[in-house]
Amino acid sequence: MAPHPPSALDSTGTGPTDRIERPDDETVETGRPDAGGTDAEAPEETAPPIGVLGCSVGKRRLRLLPRTRWLRRTLAALVVVLVVVAAVAAPSLVHALTRPGSDTVAARLAEWGRDHGLGPVVTWLESAQYQLDQPPTGGAPAGGIPHANGAVADRPGGSPAPPPLPAPAGLSPLPGEGQWQTVVATPRGDAVRVASVRPDAQHTSFTVGVLWMDPTLVRGVLHPGSEDPGGTWSVPSSIDPTEQRTVVAAFSAGFRLQGDSHGGWYLDGKEARPLVPGAASLVIHRNGTTDVGAWGTEVSMGPDVVAVRQNLVPLVDGGVVNPTCATGGTAEWGSTVGQAAYINRSAFGVTATGAEVYVGGPALSVCTLGEILRSAGVVRGMELDINPAWVSGAYFHPTGNPRPDAFQLFPGEQVGAQHYLQTSSRDFLSFDLRTVADTVGAPPSTQHTGTRHGGTGKHQHG
Repeated sequence: MAPHPPSALDSTGTGPTDRIERPDDETVETGRPDAGGTDAEAPEETAPPIGVLGCSVGKRRLRLLPRTRWLRRTLAALVVVLVVVAAVAAPSLVHALTRPGSDTVAARLAEWGRDHGLGPVVTWLESAQYQLDQPPTGGAPAGGIPHANGAVADRPGGSPAPPPLPAPAGLSPLPGEGQWQTVVATPRGDAVRVASVRPDAQHTSFTVGVLWMDPTLVRGVLHPGSEDPGGTWSVPSSIDPTEQRTVVAAFSAGFRLQGDSHGGWYLDGKEARPLVPGAASLVIHRNGTTDVGAWGTEVSMGPDVVAVRQNLVPLVDGGVVNPTCATGGTAEWGSTVGQAAYINRSAFGVTATGAEVYVGGPALSVCTLGEILRSAGVVRGMELDINPAWVSGAYFHPTGNPRPDAFQLFPGEQVGAQHYLQTSSRDFLSFDLRTVADTVGAPPSTQHTGTRHGGTGKHQHG
């Protein structure tokens, strides 16, 4: 933001102007009328009152602080407020910082703040941080389109491979872009494939991960978080050693359940939060298959439904991206930084043949997230989580033994590949091979443990 111009003397002359230099580029100017002059003889220019960014009162003018500097100072002040509040509520803060799991300190503090009435402050901080550190445009992915870590040879059988994903509109595909690579193969066919694409024609230095699963070979599981929803359930808040023998994929679920998701949560025949008519719903059936749709119309309760996770409104329906993706409000797409902001986002959907598709990555708006779902063949899909501290996708090499090799889905994930093998504070989805026999011939778990797919930085750019 440009600074205010210096105070001007009127045409009749009001005498010299004393200039006082202040720290931090602030300049104060004090006008003095000539000796013997009067207000009637030399009327002074009317000035606006002082504002929060340093405007002027009377003859005093303060040059505006640069916008970036003001934002940084405001962020620092709000952090101080959070620290003071934290000191008052120290016991609950200690619990938030020391609870089991691998959540980052920043994520724990943000969740604690929202639980203690500081949601608007946390959201403002996140939005301000985004304004200071938006993802760059242009460039190319460092090292090109990434090759999938842990890729394996194809196996015949199972569902046919989907067609390659197209490059974003207006771009020619880079080598390997949109090409499916098998990462979990079984004696009955390929269970999991992954592909990478750029998010759009502007943020060309980033890549988004797309994970495809064969519903005839895998089954879904909804895990409760130890804090969200909390409580006692038959399913653990981690992928325990028994499930680790067959797990092939895991990813974060939707928004927090304390109102942010605008939906409910169901498991074990009971609701942690009431299910909401019309909400986008991920449904897991007793046979392990999943479906997605608007609750009460496209999907509904029945004796074969074992779990339901709702979040916001449908993102893709009938193979068409929701037209409100660029204009909807917080009840539709979330309030963290807005639906048009290019940030880490994730989504899940099903194709016409029942294949299950997860999308996760950086520099995504709601619309570009929906477009990647649609291009992967999804006919009904929903947004899941947003925010770099939570968006995470991982796939595994199951061998029939605990502690499988784990791989991150996209470069720059802030959540470790083995995050879900320990207690998670937030709910998540996992997918397992249907039988231990399907793990026969899988790569031995002797290397790559905890391998990260790409770097760990906040942004990936060339």
